[in-house]
Formats: sequence, C-alpha cells, structure tokens
Amino acid sequence: MIDTVAINTEEFFKKSKKNLSIDTARIDLLTNIAQYIANEFKKNKPIHLNFICTHNSRKSQLCQVWAKYAIDYFKLKNIDSFSGGTAVTAFYRNTVKTLQEVGFKFEISEFSHQNPVYLISYKNCTNPIIGFSKFFDDEINKKPFIAITTCSNAKENCPFISEAIERFHLPFNDPKTFDNSLYKAEKYLETNQQIAGEIHFIFDLIKKSI
Repeated sequence: MIDTVAINTEEFFKKSKKNLSIDTARIDLLTNIAQYIANEFKKNKPIHLNFICTHNSRKSQLCQVWAKYAIDYFKLKNIDSFSGGTAVTAFYRNTVKTLQEVGFKFEISEFSHQNPVYLISYKNCTNPIIGFSKFFDDEINKKPFIAITTCSNAKENCPFISEAIERFHLPFNDPKTFDNSLYKAEKYLETNQQIAGEIHFIFDLIKKSI
C-alpha cells in the first residue's frame, strides 16, 4: 500500500523517483528517450511529446500530466506534453481520483457526460493542462511530435504515425484490470507512482544533459 497521507505533488514526485525499482533494460529505454529529447532540445526548436495509448483514459493521461509537471519542475522551456489514443473514450474517473490524491486540482472546463474537458493545475502552475480523451492526431496536439506509446495495443494499431519525428514504446501495467476490485485505488496509485518515477528519471537526465 502506498501511503499518501500529507504528501503533496512535489513530495510524491520525488519519492516516486527515489522508490523506483526497474531493471537494466528499462533503465536503458528511459535513458534512450531522455537522450533523444535532450539532443532535440539542443537544436533550440519546440519539442512536443505525445503519449499514446488505446483509449487515452489512463496511462497516457498520467504520462501527459507528469511530463508537464516535470517540465515545470526542472524549469525547461520549449517542451510541452500531450496525449491521445487510437479511440476516444474519457479521462477515466479513477485516473482523475489518483491524481487528485497527490495534489492535482481538476476543474471542469466543458461539461459532458461522456467526455468532459478538465483544466488540471498544481502548485505554482502557470498554464493548466487541458485534459480529455482524444485521438493522438487531434488538432490540440501540436505537431510534429515525439510519439511515446504506453500500451501494446497502441503500438500495434499505430504502425505508422506521419506526425512523429521519433517513436518510443514505453508500456505500463494497466490499472483497468482492477476497476471492479477492492484494490482499485491502490493499483491506480501504484501505476501513478510508477509513471511519476519514470518521468522524473527521464527529465532529470534531460536536465543534466543540456
């Protein structure tokens, strides 16, 4: 069980990196992603990261939010993060809840029973994140982008992404498996922590490389 009592966003972000447990292959993958982004950063051109998962409802949304937080945390300019899917569903309510538990604030910008649009903010946030489920090539996702697929289905269903200047596959366990179980909140928080820790790892390397 992950203890989040009295943990704010920054504390959770730091602890997620500190408690990260990954194998050598995963470290190499994260390092390759960081190095590619750092090299693009040195070209002094805007960098757009697009995290892609089938339904754009859980893992890709968590990645987008934490990447945006990391960009601000490490005071990086000229980088932005987005997310999308190969289908449109909704920013799933349990994804919202697990982010709220670690200090993110959600405000409904456009109401919809199926797919509301949220403005997501955090302490010292200057530009709230626009969060809703959308296709990976939605007009809000700036192009060209670095595509990072977060589930196997997205990898298989996007054999070619014309807008991508590079593509990486960074899969995470899907907490959806536990949606109807007693462990739902705990499993979503575990995925939240894993993603926060790996995003921290990537952006810490980027900061050190530029």
